[in-house]
Amino acid sequence: MTHLAWLLPALPAFAAVVGLFLGTRTAGGPAVPAIAGTAGAFVVSLLVLASAEGSPATLHESVVTWTPIGGRTLNVGTRVDGLVAVVAVMVCVVALLVQVYSTAYMAGDPRYSTYAAEVSLFTAAMLLVVVASNLFELLIGWELMGLCSYLLIGHYWQTEGARAAAVKAFVTTRFGDAAFVIGIIVLGVHAGSFDLDRVLAAPAITRRYADYLPPVHDHVALIAALLLLGGVVGKSAQFPLHVWLPDAMAGPTPISALIHAATMVAAGIFVVARLYPVFVAAPASLTVLGIIACITMLGAALFALAEDDLKRVLAWSTVSQLAYMAAGLAVRGWTAGVYHLLTHAAFKALLFLAAGSVLRTVGTNLMSQMGGLRRAMPVTTVTAIVGAATLAGLPPFAGAVSKDGILDAAHERGGGLGTTVYVAGLITVAVTSAYVTRFVLRTFFGEYRGASGEARPRLHESPLVMTMPLVLLAAASVVLGEPLVAHNWHIARWLNAPIGTAALHVGAGGVALSTAIVVLAAGTVYALWRRDPAADPAAVLGRARGPLAAGFGIDALYDRILVRPLQGLADAVLRVDDSGLDAAAEGSGATASGLGGALRRLQNGNIQAYASGLVIAVIALVVGVSLAVAR
Repeated sequence: MTHLAWLLPALPAFAAVVGLFLGTRTAGGPAVPAIAGTAGAFVVSLLVLASAEGSPATLHESVVTWTPIGGRTLNVGTRVDGLVAVVAVMVCVVALLVQVYSTAYMAGDPRYSTYAAEVSLFTAAMLLVVVASNLFELLIGWELMGLCSYLLIGHYWQTEGARAAAVKAFVTTRFGDAAFVIGIIVLGVHAGSFDLDRVLAAPAITRRYADYLPPVHDHVALIAALLLLGGVVGKSAQFPLHVWLPDAMAGPTPISALIHAATMVAAGIFVVARLYPVFVAAPASLTVLGIIACITMLGAALFALAEDDLKRVLAWSTVSQLAYMAAGLAVRGWTAGVYHLLTHAAFKALLFLAAGSVLRTVGTNLMSQMGGLRRAMPVTTVTAIVGAATLAGLPPFAGAVSKDGILDAAHERGGGLGTTVYVAGLITVAVTSAYVTRFVLRTFFGEYRGASGEARPRLHESPLVMTMPLVLLAAASVVLGEPLVAHNWHIARWLNAPIGTAALHVGAGGVALSTAIVVLAAGTVYALWRRDPAADPAAVLGRARGPLAAGFGIDALYDRILVRPLQGLADAVLRVDDSGLDAAAEGSGATASGLGGALRRLQNGNIQAYASGLVIAVIALVVGVSLAVAR
């Protein structure tokens, strides 16, 4: 069934067109084409996945000629392997649940039809990245996601915060995407083709990839890999281009779930996994990726520990967990890194949708104004705790398997990079457990605090159309971990790990160590909370909390060295335009107007005046010619 892969992006794209132009006239409203298109893609993804079991690395490839460029021919088509099949299912599951959930969460929104169509297009763009057989085709999906994120983050465009967040996300990712485009060109020229099969099979790549320790230094491959990493860092919100993702919470909460779990940020990690031979052929690029990941995973976790806004806590959590995936790929734990991408999609979508359920009830993002919700919202509470335990990496949930697999790969790799990733990973485990425990306690336990001076909202559980996706995602967070504790069959049956990479392995010693760290950190936060349930356990951070909540001032630094100078330059250009260019334009206009007025006075319709002028002109011409002849 892999020949149906083209339907994966086509169905939600068609749904986006129908929903945008005919959604309000469709029986059942704009939700019908949105859900139908995504559900159709989900069915196709299951058929493709069933075909992937036990098959060779490349299952199917179908291409047609697109256009010639630079002496080469660009093709367009689909290329399916085990990685594509699994990630396609992941994207479709999360997107479908988000569309269903949104029917209740976005009920009454006057722009719901536009929202549903944009979500469908967002899904189609990510699926195009997944199944693309050509680097430029992949780039189209990559850029479409940037457009969709801009539109959806700015859905509430009437608020200044949403507009600013949308622009910030779009502009910040442009820096990385500029490098990404150049990297694609360099890589395609270096490999002699832009088709993925020929890029990954190019002698310049396969020779060094097969040897794994390249005998020579290929500077072009290194430049291409580093440029591609620029796009990955931007899309997956890694340091130093991480600042856009927490502000992206200005969009509707279901969109936060989609961006953080299955599209946009997941695309960067997927591209590294997809083009892994390219990065292995340039080992220095993996070292750079590993260093960036270590900085990001620990820094983002610390920022989450000091944050009071629930959605921003989860946003920083996403940044940190994406760094975990990047670190796994950097230390050649390809299988563990990809598996963490899959498990993260389940538990992070769960946590964001649970957060949406909470925010819809209490009407605020601030945990300091929550508390005691477990009695009024039992389903949301239980499912959120499952998601939190999975995020913390507590066995037997799925997050423990993928997280410990990455740590095991780092420990096995050893050396400078492996040891750094391992130590940073263990510290991040402790911080993650701490902020997860704080989030659960501050939101669902203790007494409801609410905003002072405001009427207490009627606390209640969300409707079934919102809680059912929570239950399904909670079940996935458990089931994805269970078989892998004793066996490795899920990964072995569908994913074909590249050569030279570590298999997913979870050692008993590593599990015991990380679990002990999780329990110790959670216990410490619980003890602080238990001492005074009304107080914030993060208060123990003291003066350090301010810098952490401000993200170490990186955002402010960018504002000072980039945003303000550019604004000043724009203002200067505007002043020049107002004073100089406008004056020049007005002067030219006045001159033309005066000349036109003079000519208009000459064209007065008086035949005698015309005849006199003609005689004078003829006399002047004769005199002039006579003088010239005389000389």
